[in-house]
Amino acid sequence: MPSRSRSERPRSRRPLAVDLFCGAGGLSVGLKKAGFVVVAAVDLDATACATYRLNHPDTSVIQGDIAQLTAGRIRAAARIGGAAIDLVAACPPCQGFSRVRTKNGRRPCDDPRNGLVLEALRLIRELAPSTVMLENVPGLARDERYQHLRRELTALGYATCAAVLDAAQYGVPQRRKRLVLLASRFALPSFGAPATAPATVRQAIGRMPPTTHSRDALHGYARNHGRRVSRLIRSIPKDGGSRTALGTNAQLGCHTRCNGFSDVYGRMAWDAPAPTITSGCINPSKGRFIHPEANRAITLREAAALQTFPRSYKFPLNHGLYAAASLIGNALPPEFARRHSIALLATLGARSPKATKPKGAAGGQH
Repeated sequence: MPSRSRSERPRSRRPLAVDLFCGAGGLSVGLKKAGFVVVAAVDLDATACATYRLNHPDTSVIQGDIAQLTAGRIRAAARIGGAAIDLVAACPPCQGFSRVRTKNGRRPCDDPRNGLVLEALRLIRELAPSTVMLENVPGLARDERYQHLRRELTALGYATCAAVLDAAQYGVPQRRKRLVLLASRFALPSFGAPATAPATVRQAIGRMPPTTHSRDALHGYARNHGRRVSRLIRSIPKDGGSRTALGTNAQLGCHTRCNGFSDVYGRMAWDAPAPTITSGCINPSKGRFIHPEANRAITLREAAALQTFPRSYKFPLNHGLYAAASLIGNALPPEFARRHSIALLATLGARSPKATKPKGAAGGQH
């Protein structure tokens, strides 16, 4: 249900945006920092919606299946009447296109969530926004549904650009490759401005206090590892070390029997970007998630900082640490979103007073 009353919002000269598959709200943070007013956000997951509401009380949140959602319901929840929408941003669930699920692209994955890309297209057609941003894992580029979406956007009158970009090149202290598609009715969009130098782990978390001196529930919690795992973590060389430096005798048996996943039980390096922050980011058995110096995995607050969430961002812990880690790891880094959102804003300045809706677009009320 919409999170606020249905009375219409005061008219605003600031550009209006709708966030589909909003998750915990990382994309919306970036949109707002770029200057957009996010009037509505949509997600199926109850925990994600609750987290979003905690941090974005002025945005109307719709919890539900996007396949059952209409443009009319979004407009009613957002209380914008027939006002023009300047941006629809969509980050459909990416698990069905991930490298793990598709064996690095060697096999298709028939995940029912893959079809949500077309639901995003349907709502873009109905809402008729001036610009569009879509983000997903690189594997989506090989899927026919994505190719269909690009063809349909062109037929609707949008100019598009798309590429696989690394968030580390855009001010995010983390290596994270994502497919980004930008579309505009008014001008050929370009991607956001890259950073002059990569951001580092040290810049993101180097000044955080020891966990024993923190009152932040996302940072000051205790993690209890087994004796053997604790000994293994202590043995990993500081500042970027790997378990392979220990030799086979000092590693866990399951590691010596596997040739892959070499980052497991590895430390981050202070003066380089972190590896991709995933839903397993607080578990050293899931990747290179050990703190560069302390003998522990990174905390939820450190993971959020590496994703460029504001330090004050709230992630409730009532469903446990790993539920919060999933919200953090699945988010689009706000700084990455901010830079590309600014690039889309530039195309709005090219709009003509006589500009019309995209071809085939539905009217303002549905």
